[in-house]
Amino acid sequence: MKYPRPPYDPNAEFEEMPMMFSSDTMKVPKLDYPISVKENFRRAARRDHPVWVPNSLTDMINVNQMELEAPPIPAEGEAAPPAFNPWGSKVRANFVDDFGCTWTFVPEAGGPMLTPGLPPVVSDITQWEKQVKWPDFSRHEYLEPQKKFMEKYGNVDKVLHLNIGQSCTERLVALLGGYTQAMVAMAEEPEAVHDFLMAFATFTRDRFLKMTQIAKIDFVTFHDDWGTERDTFFGPAMMEEIVYEPTKLIIDAIKAHGAAFELHSCGKIERFIPYMIDLGIDFVQLQRRANDVPMLKEKFGDRIGFNMYGLENVDNAPLPTGDELRALVHRTVDLYAQGGGFYASVMVPDPEQLWDGTYELFLYSREYYEK
Repeated sequence: MKYPRPPYDPNAEFEEMPMMFSSDTMKVPKLDYPISVKENFRRAARRDHPVWVPNSLTDMINVNQMELEAPPIPAEGEAAPPAFNPWGSKVRANFVDDFGCTWTFVPEAGGPMLTPGLPPVVSDITQWEKQVKWPDFSRHEYLEPQKKFMEKYGNVDKVLHLNIGQSCTERLVALLGGYTQAMVAMAEEPEAVHDFLMAFATFTRDRFLKMTQIAKIDFVTFHDDWGTERDTFFGPAMMEEIVYEPTKLIIDAIKAHGAAFELHSCGKIERFIPYMIDLGIDFVQLQRRANDVPMLKEKFGDRIGFNMYGLENVDNAPLPTGDELRALVHRTVDLYAQGGGFYASVMVPDPEQLWDGTYELFLYSREYYEK
């Protein structure tokens, strides 16, 4: 052990960091970094000799927290006001997104689901040009929060991370009212689906460029679930003919801005990893229990990075504490840190355990890379 682990000190210097998908913050120990956090993250994303494994809790500021003056969370079953941010709600709450899709936030699942029983926004994919109403992202409520965010965090030496929401196939599913309808449309009307996805990708690119006029983003996460825990929703032919080109348009625009790109994708999607590499994806965030990520790291780790939400936690169980937590940190670093292309998180509610886990990830990964 080259670097001594400091004992927990409640009077030490902490940082109040905003939590992703929540209005809450978390106090994390302020670390003494040997190089800048941004430079180390760039090295990790490029797989070019990072000094430690980046920790999303200590090294990143989540730009998706740049909210309006948040309206009150509605009561159970009550409709939400416009621009409502449901993340963190403790009750079921209905809200309508910018495309007109109605969702119900389900606290037991930790996320929103399309509200059942309502007609889809797009009833016929061949009529998408008439039925899709594009949001106007020049509106005040989309620009003012960015200005406030940059006033608060713009000069902070942290990785500015933007979670930009739904990508191509997820938006198709939302507009058509479900996965069955979306997959049938891809099979029966591939040209119409491709045309819509290209229009959506162009809209997303333009939205991103407008947002980054204010905020210089270092890292972008996009969500596009491509499978169930058994297999992908669609096959390689549909990937090549329908999904690849619009996805590439979005990724190219984000990377031209200088940001690293991460795809969050649920499901057993191992067979799509070569496409992700061709698309230029820097990190892929996978469901660990559905994918053999250690195998993927060994096979593809020199060309793409990985993130599993936190640590090597196959069953998504609550993290252990004490020596078991430190051992889990070691196992995670040993499996995934080689050559860079990896970042992690230690998410435990107890302040002392958070201290121990944060320092263990920081110092053990420094020792790992120095060896």
